[in-house]
Amino acid sequence: MGPDVPLLNEYKQEFFWKRFPQTVLGGPRFKLGYCAPPYIYVNQIVLFLTPWVLGGVGTLLHQLRVLKEYEVAVLSGAVMLGAAAVLQGLSLYATRWTGQVERLRPPNVLADEEEVEFASCAGPDTMRFLVPGKKFVLNTVLHVVLAGAMCGLGTWYLLLGRLTVLYSSPGVAAVLFVFGWLVICVGEYSLVVNTATETATFQAQDTYEIIPLTRPLYIFIFIAVDITQSLGPPIPAMLLASQVLHVVFLFLPLLWALGMLSPLDALLLWAMEQALVFGLGGSPMSTNLRLLVMFLVSVCVAVCTFFIPSTLGVVLFTAAMGFLLSLNLGQAGALLRTCGSASRAKTSYTQSWWLGWKYLLLYQSLLTVALAEAGLLHHFLPLSHTWTIEPQVVISCIAIILFALSWVLREVQGIYLLGGVIHNPLYPKELVNVRQFKERSRMLRVVRTVRRVLVNLVSPFAMIAFLATDGSLQALHTVSLSVGFTRAFRAVWQSTEDLLFQVTVVSIVRLASRGSTLPWWDDLGTGVQLILVSLTTDRLLQLALKLKFALTVLVTSWTEKKQRRQSAGTLLALNGLLWPLLLCVLALSALLSAPLLPLFTLPVFLVGFPRPLRSWPGPVGTACSCPDSVYYQQMSGSLASALRTAFAGGALGSPTPGSHFLGRIQDRVVWITVLEKGFGYCCVNIKGLELQETSCHTVEARRVDEVFEAAFEAPDGLGLPTCLNTHWGNVLTPCTVLPIWVYSDARNVLTGIIDSHDNLRQLKEDFFKVLVWLLLQHCVHRSGRSQGSRPQSSSKTSSLKFQRESSSVNSLGDWSDEDDLFGPQPAKRTTALVNTGILQTQVMLQPGSSLPGSVEIHSLFGDVPLSALRPLQPLGLGLGLGLPAMDKGEELQGLGIVGSPPPQVKLGSPHSELLNLPPSWRGGPAPPSRSQQQQQQRLVFPKEWFLFLLGRLQLAQPGESPEEVTKALRRDEALRELHAQVALSCLISVGADSNTTSPNYVYRVYCGDAPWTEGLDWLTSNAELYQLTLKAFRYSFKLMFDQASLGAVERNEELLSTLEEYEREWYIGLVSERGWQEAVLQEKPYLFSLGHELTMGTYTGRVLTLQEMLVQVGHLNGEGVRGQWANLSWELLYATNDDEERYSIQAHPVLLRNLTVQAADPPLGYPIFSSVPLNLPCF
Repeated sequence: MGPDVPLLNEYKQEFFWKRFPQTVLGGPRFKLGYCAPPYIYVNQIVLFLTPWVLGGVGTLLHQLRVLKEYEVAVLSGAVMLGAAAVLQGLSLYATRWTGQVERLRPPNVLADEEEVEFASCAGPDTMRFLVPGKKFVLNTVLHVVLAGAMCGLGTWYLLLGRLTVLYSSPGVAAVLFVFGWLVICVGEYSLVVNTATETATFQAQDTYEIIPLTRPLYIFIFIAVDITQSLGPPIPAMLLASQVLHVVFLFLPLLWALGMLSPLDALLLWAMEQALVFGLGGSPMSTNLRLLVMFLVSVCVAVCTFFIPSTLGVVLFTAAMGFLLSLNLGQAGALLRTCGSASRAKTSYTQSWWLGWKYLLLYQSLLTVALAEAGLLHHFLPLSHTWTIEPQVVISCIAIILFALSWVLREVQGIYLLGGVIHNPLYPKELVNVRQFKERSRMLRVVRTVRRVLVNLVSPFAMIAFLATDGSLQALHTVSLSVGFTRAFRAVWQSTEDLLFQVTVVSIVRLASRGSTLPWWDDLGTGVQLILVSLTTDRLLQLALKLKFALTVLVTSWTEKKQRRQSAGTLLALNGLLWPLLLCVLALSALLSAPLLPLFTLPVFLVGFPRPLRSWPGPVGTACSCPDSVYYQQMSGSLASALRTAFAGGALGSPTPGSHFLGRIQDRVVWITVLEKGFGYCCVNIKGLELQETSCHTVEARRVDEVFEAAFEAPDGLGLPTCLNTHWGNVLTPCTVLPIWVYSDARNVLTGIIDSHDNLRQLKEDFFKVLVWLLLQHCVHRSGRSQGSRPQSSSKTSSLKFQRESSSVNSLGDWSDEDDLFGPQPAKRTTALVNTGILQTQVMLQPGSSLPGSVEIHSLFGDVPLSALRPLQPLGLGLGLGLPAMDKGEELQGLGIVGSPPPQVKLGSPHSELLNLPPSWRGGPAPPSRSQQQQQQRLVFPKEWFLFLLGRLQLAQPGESPEEVTKALRRDEALRELHAQVALSCLISVGADSNTTSPNYVYRVYCGDAPWTEGLDWLTSNAELYQLTLKAFRYSFKLMFDQASLGAVERNEELLSTLEEYEREWYIGLVSERGWQEAVLQEKPYLFSLGHELTMGTYTGRVLTLQEMLVQVGHLNGEGVRGQWANLSWELLYATNDDEERYSIQAHPVLLRNLTVQAADPPLGYPIFSSVPLNLPCF
């Protein structure tokens, strides 16, 4: 697609321009897209202006001094309450009426899908259109009450007399009165008449009708500030705030239309998260429930701190609670389960932190030492006045040194230095494999260990000493100081590195101002100073990242030719001319911690509404699963272990909640999001993106590979340019490589192997041998007497699929596979040949004639090659009953049909009973007569191989001689004939006795879609035998593949060893089978599958090998990700622009736009794998 693809298609444009005016006005629908009676528009105008009329009457009565201010508010509110109740009652009546009466009118297929036919001005259809009503009765009552309260308080808020006194200008008061009442009308209409679709949409579905409360909420906030200023003591700051907010109040419809004000649910979550992080020292949480619980607990701790009378008690209480709350309390259940036991549950695809007795002892020791240090230092050091240098000054210097050391040790572990600008000369170069990486990164492991000790053990105690010796603790019984020190003592453990930086900044300011005073700064106290430094640092960092993201969007809109639209020059010029406005947008979005929203990912920037760092309201772990999801599920456990080491040592920097990382290995792209972080743990979410790469996905994946190659594979000695990061403007900054266990994927074209006549002939012989081996293994395992190694998992197939042509009996002989979609079929006997054979062999049935399915146990043809026997004839030919013609003079025993009860078998040894086969397996198709032996390919029963296998079985009981048992088994001819008969029946049933074998036949049998034969129904009815036959064929094909690649298997011992290796370490099947996914999750060392490329007409072999490989990991610009996700939410939830070829989903190699959209949570994104929140121990 070109860069000038429409941002919205024509249908969506029409839809958008119908929806947007409704959003601006709060719900009135003046543009319907079809012809509606005039009274529809008149009714909407009347309903829209009703609150203004009611409030205007009250305002007039107040101006005439008939009623006082509060009386006017009560009157207007009561009248509005009654009007809203009547309106909702009419809506409920109309809903019931239209539900009972159904009009029988012919549908108009040419009408708009939203078209409504109106009968009268106040009819039920009209009422339902104007006032759709509420889903819940409780909401109906609540919204009616809020409508009355908003009208009453709004009347008081916009009284002309109050506005004149506030601004000392009747003209300003009149302007505020008129436009202010428009704002009230917008809020009232959205609350009780018809709710508009908000541009600031957080939830995909408004299940509990929260959206109608959004606009009244902000109106009540403005009114609450004015009420506080009016009823409280005169404070100049409050008066100024009231004046400013009255003006801002007029722009609320614009802010709502631009989507800058959060909906109620997002606002509450964002406010709790900000208060928890910056006011209470916590961390953003991985779920909404954890956020709510942690916020309430943290508030309780701060309140308790305020009421503790002793400063020593405050220090001990805040130090203890700060440590406990910084731990992952969600693992308390695991603590109870594993306390006293070192065992912990683990799987190959999940990673969770299980608290055992070692962790319990460690944390008890740390808590004890921390409390002892805080108590002793606070009790003794402040009382001594003999210090020439204050203890806190010395501790401040130590904190500065610790921060510098930890920062340097963190920087040298990454591939780039100074924010991704220049290469790190100490990082290992040209890494080829894991062994080489481990050898060259020994020094980095030492650095990692030293840094871990400094951050986890030294720095927390240094900061506890800094806080415990602070003089402002003596004036603790103020709200600000209580909150400040509660937050500081918790941040010591919750975010150690961040607090260490904040302590460093405060210490530098104090050392720089030593000998002088900073009145406003010193009066704040250390706790509040740390809060201000934390908030300022966070907002400045957000501003820098947003600025980089905005510059990237601006520059690439012109430099990337595929992104250069016709409007690119105009947009760049406007951004250049309005750069102060652009900076204001950036600053406002950073100040509110809101995403910077590039509209349609163009250089048109808006302030998105504030929302939690997770960006999405739903639970973590939702994905659009597909068969490829299993590969990410398998690697997620190993990747989580590698991330745990990287986070603990600092190889990935200092990850904070909201950080995003991208990993690349072979064709897999992994998206890692940090959800939560505390002392000794980090909670992450791992997502896997699609493997079936689209064109857009391929373009961005190729750029990701280029970015990583430039970082990790650039050769040395090319001069200064190689020292710089040539992809610094990209949202992806490479960090490091991590060794993980993952499947490597190799595909081979089988041309020259699968179509070789020698290989196909060998396949038949091996098929017989492998099937005999599997039958013996099945008997041994069934008897439970095997003492050797057993397979870990059995080969399974998904559903059996058979594609059969349905035809009459008489036309079966005319059927051929010449037009088969999958390629040429073996030649079939034509009707003429079949009829000729019938004329030559047609005889009357004799009592001893053999039918298909007869079992001949007593004579199994001696040494006659079994493949030389005549194949079965199609049913319906011959004698008219589907019976095979027999040679004259031939004596065959038994008379039966396929599936008939077979005669009893008398085995010659007690141990042979352990190797007996089920009776239903002996009812297979009988071999054809011997008259056509010379016409068939020789397929001899592998007697030597069978005797060799019997010698390897260990069936002797205690006290029995293994040699005697083996000899008895080998002498048992009935046992040999039994296994030969069953194996031969299976081969005949799948058509393996045919003269010719084609690659298409091999592929179909491998896939479980064998060509139809008379015995196939019998074989498939015995599911277990069918599975063994299919497994044998697949093993035989893999054996053929290995012999063609590595050389022939000549000795029986070597063949048996190979088959045991297949059973133990391989899964041989199809990618689409469930067994394949289970084998991946069980981490089978090897997997093999046969495929067919229809477009190329070739057959391919796919081999997955589990091995330790290096995954390249880079850090993503978090603000770039949040901004693109904010645009995605607006574009899909509001503009409903779900076009798969829309502009905002096209490939952008710098912004990685397509990958970012994929990584969003469903239903907006479509990752094929998303893990539950993974708690990684990072101590």
